[in-house]
Amino acid sequence: MLVALTSASAEMLPKQREFFESKIRPVLVQQCYECHSVDAKKIGGKLRLDSPADMLTGGESGSAMTPGDPDESLIIQALRYEGIEMPPKKPLPASVVEDFVTWVKMGAPDPRENLPTRPAAEITTDKAALWAYQPVREVEVPTVKDQDWPTDPVDAFILSKIEDAQLSPTHDASPSALIRRLSFDLIGLPPTFQEVADFQVAVQKDRRGAVRDLVDRLLASPHFGERWGRHWLDVARYAESNGNDGLSRNPSFPHAWRYRDYVIQAFNDDTPYDQFLSEQIAGDLLPADSPGQRDRHLIATGFLAIGAKPAKAMNDNFAMDVVADQIGVVGSGIMGLSVGCARCHDHKTDPIPTVDYYALAGIFKSTETLWGAAAHQKLTAPQTPLHELKAASVVSPHPETQKVLLSHTPRKEPEKPAFEHPLGSALAMGVRDAQSPADCKLNINGESKKLGAAVTRGFVRSFEGFNHSIKINGKQSGRLELAQWLTHPKHPQTARVMVNRIWQHLFGRGLVRTPDDFGVFGERPSHPELLDHLAKRFVENGWSVKQLIRSLTLTRTYQLSSDSDAHIQRADPENRLQTHHSRRRLDAESLRDAMLSASGQLNSVPALGSVIQETDVLINEMGDLHQPSQHRSIYLLMLRNSMPPELTPFNLPEAITVTGQRDVTTLPTQALYLLNNDFIVEQANRLAARTSIHADMDARARATYRHALAREPNDAETRRTRDFVSEVELMLASSEHDAVTGMTDAWAVFCQALLSSNAFRYVD
Repeated sequence: MLVALTSASAEMLPKQREFFESKIRPVLVQQCYECHSVDAKKIGGKLRLDSPADMLTGGESGSAMTPGDPDESLIIQALRYEGIEMPPKKPLPASVVEDFVTWVKMGAPDPRENLPTRPAAEITTDKAALWAYQPVREVEVPTVKDQDWPTDPVDAFILSKIEDAQLSPTHDASPSALIRRLSFDLIGLPPTFQEVADFQVAVQKDRRGAVRDLVDRLLASPHFGERWGRHWLDVARYAESNGNDGLSRNPSFPHAWRYRDYVIQAFNDDTPYDQFLSEQIAGDLLPADSPGQRDRHLIATGFLAIGAKPAKAMNDNFAMDVVADQIGVVGSGIMGLSVGCARCHDHKTDPIPTVDYYALAGIFKSTETLWGAAAHQKLTAPQTPLHELKAASVVSPHPETQKVLLSHTPRKEPEKPAFEHPLGSALAMGVRDAQSPADCKLNINGESKKLGAAVTRGFVRSFEGFNHSIKINGKQSGRLELAQWLTHPKHPQTARVMVNRIWQHLFGRGLVRTPDDFGVFGERPSHPELLDHLAKRFVENGWSVKQLIRSLTLTRTYQLSSDSDAHIQRADPENRLQTHHSRRRLDAESLRDAMLSASGQLNSVPALGSVIQETDVLINEMGDLHQPSQHRSIYLLMLRNSMPPELTPFNLPEAITVTGQRDVTTLPTQALYLLNNDFIVEQANRLAARTSIHADMDARARATYRHALAREPNDAETRRTRDFVSEVELMLASSEHDAVTGMTDAWAVFCQALLSSNAFRYVD
């Protein structure tokens, strides 16, 4: 399987392809091909590294690669200077070696062709493959046989394909299932027992009116921004530290939290998506009506500054790597395109030439990126002030964290200029125009020291029928014009990508199931006409995210049950036709927040700032900065390489690249977490204490179900609860079993079982 992956590029995940193209291919070209390619004057050790098959076959010393096992791979041993030393002149930076280790662990996915020479780019002209480069179409709403079923044009598009397959949609979801689904989808929290009961009564009187009122209430909740802001933070690769940069330092980003809060507020305010993007790309260049708005605009540009960065001292391509990260988040995050593949060569499949990459690179090369004292003082450039705000929020860290932080003296290196702002200053990460904006020269093979001709700043030019008349002001970076270009109503991808993301979060999977890759190697839309209908609707409704979510949740399609009969399961096993709603597991944040809600411990007030906002630290030199919190999970300390332990077992992104769709895996570590983690044990104990006012066992069972699942137990569940608690009480009477379980209360054991159950962890 692993070996097959190295040559089967069609089976490769988009993020694997992007990793190879941005991290591995440039190093092979720059450091290895001179001696280990078909064009080398003499192939060193008879080893070629310019095609997957040759790397596996190897040379005089055997195979260069053992996919999945870095320690057994000769190429890793050579890069580590373990017996073999490659490249021979000097070792590569530790961060680059670690990239190769990560790549081998992936199974060494390699999109290169197994040919004696690297073939010229074979750009397809197939319009079906290049669908995303074509204009958004005006499409007619299809006519369906069952004309009474749709309540929205969306339903007609869905039903049309279901009828074409000679199938029928399943029945509507029950009121209790629907309110639970809507609550988690819109605010990331479960409904209370009373809310479910009230909704069931309202549905009996007027189902459509009851659903509409519920949706409007949830959209108006301040928790909406916390839920949907977290989705965007995945795309923006948000974190509060840099991550290991090859020197194992992991500098903190003490001001990143301001960007987090900006995103939450933007979603709560229903900031139009085109404005939201413009503020993040060019907020410092936008007009402002007040100092407060000016500050928000500056904070928004943290979108371009919060990415992980390599150690400059160990990387000749540092500046261009920062640019590559910014192009990556704009390309994959906003346009759904892996533009980064064109850094070293014309894109192999998509119509993105290298000159277009460097046209964009010139925009970000003409931008100064400011991200904080710990990372910024490592640069050789003079210190520059970060954005100053009117006031800083005050946060009171947990006492243990405060002790650690107070004992820490911020690092100051004598040979570097001192960071000019004292601790506690109102600062934010962000960007601004460089003093002398200029076009970027083409980096031959992606190497910043091998320069070609300068490339005029501009945009990707391959969109069919899209107006390219926006001209860049030569005295500025070009970010303002880039924002205008991306948010132009006729841009073929910006609206499509966002409505696809919204669909995915509401229905479980996108109409395009590769949300960060709309290119040739991405999946085709399951409903292309519907995607275009929604994109046009999104723009025509003022780019309102809330309005689109509202209209989708009020559709008949969204309100379908997750139950379906065997015939539908056989005919549409992946539910591509949307014959029923897809059952989903709660994401990491929703699971933690739901447990806090069930135990009565959730603090629904937004947390202020961050526990590291008052200090500049190297995370790897500190103790555990993760401290107990009862606030929502979005406010937990998000450190690269050290994410919150309550969230990491359940596919929390690493915040290194754009993550538009999280992995959903089932691993033994998840079961161990549910059995042993201190957090869940505490919540089980709290839930047990919350219901201890009920002396009657059946009454206590009902109270526990109400708090955990927002419903009453049925008779069979009540009997099982009595039997379970009685049995555990007998077990706990034995000190042996007490030591094994680590718990002394039978009801707490039952509560832990309930919080770990599928009924709690899944949404129908």
